[in-house]
Amino acid sequence: MTEISSICVFCGSKTGNDPAYREAAEWLGRATAERGLRLVYGGGGIGLMGAAVEAALSAGGKVTGVIPDFLMQYEVGKPDIDELIVVDSMYERKKTMFERSDGFVILPGGLGTLDEAFEVITWKQLQLHAKPVVVVDVKGYWRPLGDLIAHCVAGGFAHPAVAGLFTMVDDVELIFGALAAAPEPKIEVLTDHL
Repeated sequence: MTEISSICVFCGSKTGNDPAYREAAEWLGRATAERGLRLVYGGGGIGLMGAAVEAALSAGGKVTGVIPDFLMQYEVGKPDIDELIVVDSMYERKKTMFERSDGFVILPGGLGTLDEAFEVITWKQLQLHAKPVVVVDVKGYWRPLGDLIAHCVAGGFAHPAVAGLFTMVDDVELIFGALAAAPEPKIEVLTDHL
C-alpha cells in the first residue's frame, strides 16, 4: 500500500440521533489534521460532514470538498475550505473523491453514505484499487452492514474473503491503525465470481 497523505470520509449530511456520531466525526477531522493529512469529503457544510470539516479546519488541517452543482444550488456546499471542486454529477463526485484519496473512512450516514461505501468496496473487490477502507461502527451503527455481508456469503453470493475488503472498528482511536494494517484484497474475491 502507498503512504497515506489524504483520507476520504463518507458520512451523513445529517448528524443523526446520537451525539456520539458527531463526536466521532469531530475526532476524525482533528486527528486527520494533527497527522498532517488532507481530508477529502463530499463538499457540504452540514451534518457529520460539516462537523468533521470544521474540526479539521480548526486544527489547521487541509480540506478538499467535492460536490455536484445541483447540491450547490441548494446552498449546502461549504465554500470556505482550501479546495472546493464542483462537478456535474454524483458519479463524477465519487470518482474525484476516489482519485484524490489514499484511504477511506466510513462513519454513520444514510443512503448516500451506503452508496459511496459500497462503490469503493466493490471497486476493491474488482481489483480496481487496493486502498484501505475502514468502517467505524460507532455504538453499533454499522453492525447490520457486517451482518448483511455475512448473509451474502452464507447465501452463496460472495466469497468469504469479501470480509477482508474493509476493516470494521468500534472506536475512532483505532482508525489510523486499521488504515495502516489493511490487507491487500485477495484475488478470490474477484475470481470466485468468474
